[in-house]
Amino acid sequence: MAEKYPTIKKKLFNGKEVEILGELYEPGEPQVGERYDWRDRLVEKETKLKYLRNALRYWYGESYGSEKRKNPA
Repeated sequence: MAEKYPTIKKKLFNGKEVEILGELYEPGEPQVGERYDWRDRLVEKETKLKYLRNALRYWYGESYGSEKRKNPA
């Protein structure tokens, strides 16, 4: 749990030096089976529709989204 993450030292616009997180990803290319393509992974039509409804609810739902309006247009 006490794992040390890589950090990079950068300067702010005022000259103060701060530490930020470095690269946390594993280097390399994904293997053939690791690529995520929902069209290939989901075979049945109902499964594809369920995935799309769930994935697109952020964009088209009433209560989803980071820029929800207080007063609707």
